[in-house]
Parts: sequence; structure tokens; C-alpha cells
Amino acid sequence: MELLDAIRRRRTTNGAFLERPVSIEHQRLLMEVAGRAPSQLNSQPWRFVLIESRETIERIGAISGESMTEAMSNGTFFERYKRYFRFSRAEMERRRDGMLFDRLPAPLRPFTNQAFTSRGQKLMNALRVPQTLGEENRKLVSRSPLLLGVMLDGGEYRPGELSSFYSLFSMGAAMENVWLTTVELGLGIQFVSFPMEVPGQWERIVQLLRVPDEFELMAVYRLGYLPEEQRRPAIDWSSRERRLPSQYVFRESCATPQQGWDETAAHGE
Repeated sequence: MELLDAIRRRRTTNGAFLERPVSIEHQRLLMEVAGRAPSQLNSQPWRFVLIESRETIERIGAISGESMTEAMSNGTFFERYKRYFRFSRAEMERRRDGMLFDRLPAPLRPFTNQAFTSRGQKLMNALRVPQTLGEENRKLVSRSPLLLGVMLDGGEYRPGELSSFYSLFSMGAAMENVWLTTVELGLGIQFVSFPMEVPGQWERIVQLLRVPDEFELMAVYRLGYLPEEQRRPAIDWSSRERRLPSQYVFRESCATPQQGWDETAAHGE
């Protein structure tokens, strides 16, 4: 596969993976490409933990599901991220960023547009919507064949110093290498984010993975092979649109948006 093709096809996987394990060869390859990312002074600040134990994966799935339920119940998630949600395809096509919030389990769809109101929150809590969403999230994580913990060597991360920016930049470059390689290998990948939204839950995962004090657990991802036909999952907050060049590229100064590139970008050329 050509690199540009992989970049254009890169996606976050919101649905289920195939049950078969991720091969050791593919795991090794993912870690190789991560280790080839650029870093300041060749510091290579990344550390990774591969998790295949069903018990550990199910425990992290339970933590993730509980976290989603709590964050959805108390309204903090919607309040924190409401600016990123779009409620119609027309709005999504106009803004070309954020998440299209148009997919919930059938019984919950009447409440989609009320997610960010106090009345809607009360209705969703009364109908146990957060519990339904949390259980769907638990299943997705628990049934994943592989989890990947991404850690930063604390010796290379000194907040307030310029080198800290480069360490974080290097971590992002390493994970982008991993993400693009999953496209080549027929794998899907998704960030397990909800434990970060609830105080104390991320620390449970840190302890479960026995992350040493000198490392900081930055992220956890779930990975697995993709089925040939991918159904749209019950919870699918789509983010397939991308901003056009005129919305994020400038020419000579920030006063002049780039012109003439939008049509080519829209067609993925």
C-alpha cells in the first residue's frame, strides 16, 4: 500500500473487531514502526505495553464502561465536549470538524438532540441511557484482542521546558506511525478515553498495568483485525469529514487563506 493511500484511509474504529488474536509478527511490526519515529536528540521517550490477557483486558473494559456511565450520568462529558458535536449532516459538511452525533441505540435516538440540555440529561438518566452506553463501551473494549498502553519516560518529560514539547511531539509521531501501519495490516484502532474523564479511574489502569513511577501512562488503545463488512455500530459518533485547506492553510501570512486547493482535497487527490 502506498503511504498516501494509508494516510487517506486512516480511520478510528468505533465498531467490533474480529475475535482472532493479533499475530506476534504484526505486534512486532507495530512496535518497530513506533520506534522509528523522530525524537529530540534521539531520546526515544516512548515506552509501550502490549496486553493480550483476557482477564486484564476485561478489567480495563469494565473500568472504561463504568467511566462512560459516570461521565454521561453527571453531565460532565457533554458539558466539556459539546462544542465538538454536530447534530446534522448539513452542519457536519459545513463545519467539517467535530463528531456527527446521529447514532445511538434505537430506543435512545429521540433524545439525541437533547443531550446537552438539563431536561435531556434528566430524561436520559431516568431511562438509564448512561448505563446503556457504558455497557456498549465495556463490550467493545473487553472483546478487543489486543490493548496497547502508551507511556512516556518521565526522565524525558519536564513540564515547563522546551524539551517537554518535543517529547510529547515524539509520542504523537510514534503513534501516528502505528496508526498508519494498522491500515496496511487490516487492523482497526481506537483510543480508550473514558477512564481519563473520571477522577481516579485512570489510576486504576496505571496500577493494573504496574506502570513504574518513572513512566507516565499517556494513552490506551484497543486493536484488532477488521471484518470485511463493517456494520455501523450502535454507538457511532462519526468524524469522517476533514477541514478544507482554505480553512486551515494560509499563504505568506495568516491574513490570506490558501485558495485553489479545496476541490482537490475534497476528492482525496
